[in-house]
Amino acid sequence: MFHAIMTAVLLSAQALPPLSTAAPQKNPAVFKVGTVSRSLLPQEPYNWRGAKTHALITEIWYPADPASVEQPQWIGPPNAPLFSAGNAAPGARPLSSLAKFPLIVMSHGTGGSAKSIAWLAAALASHGYIVAAVNHPGNNALEPYAAPGFILWWERARDLSVVIDQVLADAVFSGHIDRGRIGAAGFSLGGYTVIEIAGGRTDRSAFVDFCKSPRADNICKAPAEFSPGLFVLDEEAARSDPEFSASLSHASESYRDPRIRAVFAIAPALGPAFRPEALAKISIPVEIVAGASDSNVPIESSARYFASHIPHSALTIFPGEVGHYAFLDTCTDQGRKILPLLCNDPPSVDRDDIHKRTIEIALHFFESKLK
Repeated sequence: MFHAIMTAVLLSAQALPPLSTAAPQKNPAVFKVGTVSRSLLPQEPYNWRGAKTHALITEIWYPADPASVEQPQWIGPPNAPLFSAGNAAPGARPLSSLAKFPLIVMSHGTGGSAKSIAWLAAALASHGYIVAAVNHPGNNALEPYAAPGFILWWERARDLSVVIDQVLADAVFSGHIDRGRIGAAGFSLGGYTVIEIAGGRTDRSAFVDFCKSPRADNICKAPAEFSPGLFVLDEEAARSDPEFSASLSHASESYRDPRIRAVFAIAPALGPAFRPEALAKISIPVEIVAGASDSNVPIESSARYFASHIPHSALTIFPGEVGHYAFLDTCTDQGRKILPLLCNDPPSVDRDDIHKRTIEIALHFFESKLK
């Protein structure tokens, strides 16, 4: 049910007239924001993880020409959108300037989409960043999910590297990017992804050991879309699918992209999939934010664990009842009715304020680390 709703929601994302449910813009913009979508085609063979679409559908936000007309962007049915995706001018001309901008590649969470953290992407673009967010194959809400997309986590870092390659070669954007100032940001499983591309190496046996131990927590639970059979599918695929089996054999390799100079991880997942000695070798700055009441990705085994073992890291824990989904786009009243799990924060939590504070942390981090 969740996937059917989200597929319809994300495929109908568009600009609509302002609604009373729109989140107020709390960070003064420096630039107008443009947005476009790209269908990126990696060199084959490529591990598509069971996805029907053999392309990396990538959303790009960027500083736009001052004459651009921004419109509220919405995710959901035209007459009843469910999420606010910020303000942007679809297809706007990039800002004509001799200055070049940093590039931030972005990774979404399990089963989400590139637009699910548009609040951060648009804010970064309004402050002089080009942001490219990919929809990871087999694990995004634009089409049916596929088990390999949920299991072969490490392949997501390769998606980000391909996005960097192709955005740097893009006829529209290549001349506007400072190639020496590239960073990454990700939410949930996307947080894992950016830690991996920063140099962390996945160890599946460490994750299995953790989940068999008394320390096991909710990070060990299979996603609802495949539960309880996800890990059975894992074993079956390893025996029957050569591509799946080959990927498993490369899980512990390094997917470090040396072009990435700093990463920003929001509620990063799968801490137990990295051994301390692997995290200790990460040599670039890492900033982590999470909510104290995150029951989906408990902070002790992930956010705090990452921060305690990554040498150049900083950690902000939002106190109180801030949970996992507070870092998704702000919901409309309709969204709160239809998707209560994703949209209904406790009364003490102001999602817009969490976004504002996270944006401030991200801006300070990237401005200081991508000089």
